[in-house]
Amino acid sequence: MSTALDSPAASLPEPASPSPAAARRGWEVWKSPADQPRWARPALLAVAALAALLYSWNITTSGYAPFYAVAARSMSQSWKAFFYGALDPGATLTIDKLAGFLWPQALSARLFGFHAWALTLPQVVEGVVTVLVTYRVVRRWSGPVPGILAAGIMTLTPVLASMFGHSMEDGALTMCLVLAADAGQRAVLGARLRPLLAAGAWIGLGFQAKMLQAWVVLPALALAYLLLAAGPLRRRTAHVLAAGAVTLAVSLSSVLLLAVTPASDRPYVDGTTDNSAVTMVFGYNGFNRFSDDLVEGSVDQMTGMVGTAGSPPNAGDPAAGQPDGTAPGGGPAGGGPSGGGPTPGKLLGSRFAPEVGWLYPLALLSLVLGLRWRRTTPRTDRIRGGFVLWGLWLTFSALVLSAIEVPHTAYVAMLAPALAALSATGLVMFWRAYRDGRRTWALPAAVGAELVWSAFLCFLYPDFLPWLPWLLIALGAGAIAALTIAHRRRLHHGRLATVGLVAALVTVLAAPAAWSLSVLDPRYAGTAMDASAGPFATGGSAVHRAANVVHGGNAPQGTAAARASLNDSDTLTASQHRLLRYTRQHSGRTAFAFATDSAVMSWNYILASGARILPMGGFSGGAPTPTVADVERLVAEGRLRYVVLAADGWEGFAQTQGSGNAAITAVRSWVRTDCTVVPASVYGGNSTDAQGTLYRCDG
Repeated sequence: MSTALDSPAASLPEPASPSPAAARRGWEVWKSPADQPRWARPALLAVAALAALLYSWNITTSGYAPFYAVAARSMSQSWKAFFYGALDPGATLTIDKLAGFLWPQALSARLFGFHAWALTLPQVVEGVVTVLVTYRVVRRWSGPVPGILAAGIMTLTPVLASMFGHSMEDGALTMCLVLAADAGQRAVLGARLRPLLAAGAWIGLGFQAKMLQAWVVLPALALAYLLLAAGPLRRRTAHVLAAGAVTLAVSLSSVLLLAVTPASDRPYVDGTTDNSAVTMVFGYNGFNRFSDDLVEGSVDQMTGMVGTAGSPPNAGDPAAGQPDGTAPGGGPAGGGPSGGGPTPGKLLGSRFAPEVGWLYPLALLSLVLGLRWRRTTPRTDRIRGGFVLWGLWLTFSALVLSAIEVPHTAYVAMLAPALAALSATGLVMFWRAYRDGRRTWALPAAVGAELVWSAFLCFLYPDFLPWLPWLLIALGAGAIAALTIAHRRRLHHGRLATVGLVAALVTVLAAPAAWSLSVLDPRYAGTAMDASAGPFATGGSAVHRAANVVHGGNAPQGTAAARASLNDSDTLTASQHRLLRYTRQHSGRTAFAFATDSAVMSWNYILASGARILPMGGFSGGAPTPTVADVERLVAEGRLRYVVLAADGWEGFAQTQGSGNAAITAVRSWVRTDCTVVPASVYGGNSTDAQGTLYRCDG
């Protein structure tokens, strides 16, 4: 009996050039090209459809990522804010990241209106593109069957199922990295410069989405080309240097833009005290990631920035001060979930392994045996080259992720392409070896290793799908038994061997598939702040609680009535509604409705209404902007009339996070001395619910 894995294409064939007839049929997307089996394209479209369904299932309730959603709304309203990645519609302050991942979200919001689903839609598209490109990369390397398997594995990787269903920056990064792998592979196979330059450009675009994390795979792509491409070493080295120049140019384009634009003509760069994009990218978001303190502080900020309206952030909440992954609830049996600190074994722990690492044993066994079995082939051997590329990718990614703080699960998504490619190719390689009657131990060994590992991960969460580990044990034992008996009877091509193969595939893929499909239930879908599927997504982690404060169902719909009255949104209290309405009505032609000494407190106002609020102090409260002189000038020019000074809880939060911001402290003193308090009774609210005291500063 034969299976799809037995097709000639499954035996790792050399790629064939498409015929002219196939090129003419290119528009018939449901038909496979001439160099692929007839079933390949329909199967790929089915996998892509599953990915689209899985990633978009909860799109209307996918929610907002605090801070990023605020910036997306601002960028959708102002082209200057869009251009510089500003937090506020007035483009006075950037976010503390490069904003490339927000460009598709802002354009989508501009096109469809500002909704949670409009911000999530680009990530759904990015996810489907990632799945399709994964097939192309793996098919070109090892054939259409491994390509389909790899696309399916990517679709059913839990962290991706959650991540691509939310408005997260890691979705754009993952897509760019897979596109870079696709271009890099073409460069290696043809020893050509142009696709290598394209790979560098994709890495650069990934840098715009997630900065230095995009560079983690650069050594893998560069070494793969140097080691595997045809031609003299001097030529290969020149090609790599040229591609590196393209990578730098695309990566640093936004940094250069901010650096050469006069500070007075652009927003202040958040995350810095020197208004430098270089500091923000390479310090605050770069080497400081190797320090526990910065990232823990950042996550702590996220836990309270969008606290329930009317309350200071995290007031009285001891769990809120915990770094992501250490708050109580949602963890494995016997203790809380393992966190993201810089520890060598964290990728094997209960926090990250169930989200991305179900196929660790299969991928590693595939890598080791693939390199060993192809060790005598020429340097430019295509099959061995694929193992080298993905092995380097996996190695560099794992080393960096183990060395840095990982505040959000989505960081580990960069492991998924290598794991999918190696696992899919390994399954076909082991099956082919088994069918040929040589090295028949490899497939049962892989199934056994996967069975032990998957059961172990399942038992870490005994209350989630309690039947799953027992199903795996039964199927895995049956698969190994069937494959062993068929081998002893020399029935490698018989029905029993095929039954063993099917049971083996289910054993290997059932657990990640079950965790991924759990996102169809919103309780297990994760949030826009942390890509977690399965039981961990329901945990009491502080980040999850913070992210769920502003959710899609409560968002204003972008209508004129909603913008005018804000009655359709519950992200503001009644007092906040009235304060904002009052300042808008009495601000005249000022540029801002009001300024606030807590940038965090401005988020709800901007998110709910798109109001032009002047935020002070930045994300962490430490940015020394604006100064007293800046505020005085704005008031004198008639561009600012009102200032809201945060209530004690909010003000203390901003000062603590900023370690004491002298500039903002001076602004507070000036406002209290030179401006007039507007009693809450004047605008029909109260200062406690409004989270601050309103001052009028133009006399």
